Amino acid sequence: MEYQHLRLEKNNHIAIVTLSRPEIMNALNIQIMEEIEHVARSFLGDEETRVVIFAGEGKHFSSGADLKSRFADTDQSLLMKRRQTGLGGRMIRAIMAIEQVTIAAVQGAALGGGACIPTACDFRIGSDDCFFGYPEVNLGINLMWTALPLCVHLIGPARAKKMVMSGERENALTLLSWGYLDEVVPREALMTRAMAMADHYAGQPPIAVQMIKRSINMISSALDQAIMHMDADQNMLAGTSEDRAEAVKAWFDKRDPQFRGN
Repeated sequence: MEYQHLRLEKNNHIAIVTLSRPEIMNALNIQIMEEIEHVARSFLGDEETRVVIFAGEGKHFSSGADLKSRFADTDQSLLMKRRQTGLGGRMIRAIMAIEQVTIAAVQGAALGGGACIPTACDFRIGSDDCFFGYPEVNLGINLMWTALPLCVHLIGPARAKKMVMSGERENALTLLSWGYLDEVVPREALMTRAMAMADHYAGQPPIAVQMIKRSINMISSALDQAIMHMDADQNMLAGTSEDRAEAVKAWFDKRDPQFRGN
């Protein structure tokens, strides 16, 4: 498959997947999400790659969902809208299912879906100017894409509630102290450090490393799918609310929304 919005580079045992829509902060539309899902699943048949780095081209890692892009055809049946709404979750689960070690190298903004991608990786290295946030609540919707438990696993329930329910952005040093980020480095050293970490894990015995990764993921996420299978349905419900319409209109009008609970 030829990728329009991604760059895939492979060097010895390390692959780098770069989100490549820098002109709009690597915002996520249907096409790039399908490409991420495809490239993630492609590593299943890749015997040589032992580490996959996810990076973003330009100033920011990703601003999240492209609000100017249509994610579902209004003429679709409810059945097909529900399936299309599940694309983000399939993308995140595809990243989580990568057998190889995964590292996210994050600079600038990582918001919404742009924060979900790094949390689906095994390790996260942030530049000292990076910031993460989940602005979905400010747009009248829930955090979906199977990403809520990933945040809880990293920082615990209270801090996860703060991040997800407030919609506020958190800086690199705060996230490092919480355990959300594994390392923080100067922006100019970000990819150098990511490659150094990748080199280390690429030198480890791949069978043992990949079995350990799978076992730890299964232990820590055993109940995730029992709950998060419904996050797309929650999103479809919230997406029909008056508060959702008001939130999107206010965003485009550059004003504070007035929520009424409808």
